[in-house]
This record gives sequence, structure tokens and C-alpha cells, in this order.
Amino acid sequence: MRVSIPKHIANPEHFKQQLLSWSQQFREVIFLDSNSYPQEYSSFDCVLAVDAFTSLKTDFHNAFDDLKQYQQTTKDWLFGYLSYDLKNDVEELKSGNFDGLDFPDLFFFQPKKIIVLKGNQLEMKYLFLCDDEVEDDFEEIVKSEKLEVKSQEPLKIEQRISKDLYVQKVTKMLHHIHAGDMYEANFCMEFFAENAIINPLEKFQKLNTISQAPFSVFFKNNKQFLLSASPERYIKRVGETLISQPIKGTSKRFSDAIEDEKSKHFLESDSKERAENIMITDLVRNDLSHTAQKGSVEVTELCKIYSFLQVHQMISTITSKLDPQYSPIDVLKTTFPMGSMTGAPKISVMNIIENLEETKRGLYSGSIGYFTPEGDFDFNVVIRSILYNHDNKYVSFSVGSAITAQSIPENEYEECLLKAKAMHEVLR
Repeated sequence: MRVSIPKHIANPEHFKQQLLSWSQQFREVIFLDSNSYPQEYSSFDCVLAVDAFTSLKTDFHNAFDDLKQYQQTTKDWLFGYLSYDLKNDVEELKSGNFDGLDFPDLFFFQPKKIIVLKGNQLEMKYLFLCDDEVEDDFEEIVKSEKLEVKSQEPLKIEQRISKDLYVQKVTKMLHHIHAGDMYEANFCMEFFAENAIINPLEKFQKLNTISQAPFSVFFKNNKQFLLSASPERYIKRVGETLISQPIKGTSKRFSDAIEDEKSKHFLESDSKERAENIMITDLVRNDLSHTAQKGSVEVTELCKIYSFLQVHQMISTITSKLDPQYSPIDVLKTTFPMGSMTGAPKISVMNIIENLEETKRGLYSGSIGYFTPEGDFDFNVVIRSILYNHDNKYVSFSVGSAITAQSIPENEYEECLLKAKAMHEVLR
């Protein structure tokens, strides 16, 4: 079905920029960049998928069944996203909040052209219908120059929830916790700009440079864009092994090495942050158990500190062995939405946050990634991301933090502002 042509690349970092510039001519684009972040489960340095041969676009109704049929019928590489609101397909839930972005709930496409880079080795995986274009495309890519960007009007970024209102809403959440309705919830708020005209590629390159996150994504579906600097993996499958790596726990980076080490150590020993992380680790263990071989769910790392350019994060790693009776889509359906973006117990929390948040989450706190022809997959968590609808001229980014019984509303607000810093910087 696909031809695979290998190439040698002398300067991979420069080639990545050329790939991105070249990709802009296509209607559908997904560029995944691991930014050479040292991680155990990385499959490649970057991958570009462009130009849909077939695609699936739908709202949440029967979305997972439609995706299962699409994945089993094509048996090919598929790239795309699951929005947070697919929760309504899995459970008796609804999404009634304001949505300025208007993205489909689910979108996947089968690319005509896939280009994979690992070290100096490039692989061009083209469908047979366009394999005669490989050499011309490669020549075009290596001649690509960085696109010139015209200066743009500064954006007026507004906040959907004021500080006072945020404190009130988190106080309500604490009442829910004390009443026993939930233990922990991820509460999010939106920053947005209207009548916004941006150059998505330029904004992505800025965001990627200042974050260098391992699950970065440039996504384009015609006039809809996601520019993501996500540090978090939702779930990966390699053969029968499943890997989930929830993040819970954040602290600042400092330019002073001693201060930075202090901040890292503070996070590592913070009982509130550890409690948050352990609760979600437990939730992920439970989610994975639905499709796991008996006794195969393991926590291989608990509350480990990983450092990124913007923040230190606390990450746990949970693995399982997939029971062969379950399909790749069954795994996604029984674990989605990811615990780090919801809370525990999951269904109760999703109802409470729907009532208290002001914005429909959509693709934010959903997931973007790919399936291989063999049914392996890798998906990130859409956080630290800018969303843009060129038709609506609407730019949005959201941030959240975990609310537990120990939360102080003002401190949670400050954590949200810390997470928003990189996106603010890029858009201004």
C-alpha cells in the first residue's frame, strides 16, 4: 500500500524547519516533534503527515465506533485528534458551555505522504498513488526557506474567568470535595482573543522554541489550527504493551541553578502535589485494567520529576499488557478522557467541572496522535496549546490545575498563570 524510501539527512534540525515550511501548501497537516527530549518510549524525532487520501470527521455521537470501523477498514497510518467532548459518547454527559472555536469533536485522516525522521535517517512513506512524487518532493523540501512573516497587530488577550470569579468557583469545588462528591478535579479557564489574525506556523515555531516539549504538534485542518507544546503523553501502544504517563505537579524553573534545584526538590517533597499525582496514578491503573491481561498493570515510575524549559513536572508511568480480545479503539474508549485532565471519581468530576467552567473544552484537554497499520498508537494530552480558527478569527488557550482538599484557591490561580506564561509570550 505504501512505498518506503530512505534518505540520509546531514542537518536534522534544519531539515525539520524545511519540512514545516514545505508542508504549509497542504490542506491537512500534522507535524509531531519530540524535540530530542530524552525519553524512554520515543519512536522517532519527528514525523510529518500531509494531504488526506481519506478522512473521518464527526461529532461525539458514536464517534468511537466510527473510528473503530475507519481504523479497521483502512489498516493504514491514521493521524488526528479526539476532543475532550467525546466524553459524551462514553458516558451520559453533555457539553453546553460557550465554544468560540467550533472544531469537529473528532477528526482523523489517512495521509498520502508521511515523512519520518530519526537521527540522520529519513523515511518517506508514500501511498502507491503518489510514490512517483517522492524525489520531486524531497528536492522541494531541501530548497524550502523559512517563510517570511509580516508583522501583525498585537492581540488583545482576554480572560474568560476573572481572579475573583476563579476563587469563588474553586471554593465551590472545595465544598464538593468536603461533601464527598469528588477527591480531585482539574479545573480549567480560557484566555482568548477575538478578531485575531495570526500566522500559525510562526506562532508554533516561537512556542516550540521556548518550550521544546516532547509531544509538540503543529496541526492544520484547512482553517483550523492547533499549536501545541505539550509535555504529556496520554497513552502509547507498542505490540501488547500500553504506556500511560500522567502529569500532576508543577513548579517554576529559575535561571539561578541553586534556586532551580530548590524548586525541583520542593516539588518532589510536596505532600499535596504527591497526593494529586498518586490519586491520578490510581485512576489510570483502574482505566488500564479494563483491557489488560490479568495482573499485568504496573506502576513503573511514581512521582518522578522531569524538567522542561518552562517548568518542572511530576510524572508517573503506568504500563499494562493488552488482552488480545480488545482493539486499539477499545483502549482509548475505556481510558478517555485522561485522568490528569478530569479527576476522581471521573464521571462525578466531569459533571461538576462542566457546571463550573465557562468554556467548552473541545480539543483542549483532548488528545492528538496517530495509529500505525499494525494498530500501535501514540497520543499526547493537548495542554500548553494555542487553538486558532482562521474563519472565526478566534484564538484560544486554556490552562488548569488540580483542585484537592488541600488547595488554596489563590495558589491554584497562580499555578494557572505560570502555565499560561509561554502562550501569552508567544501571542503578544
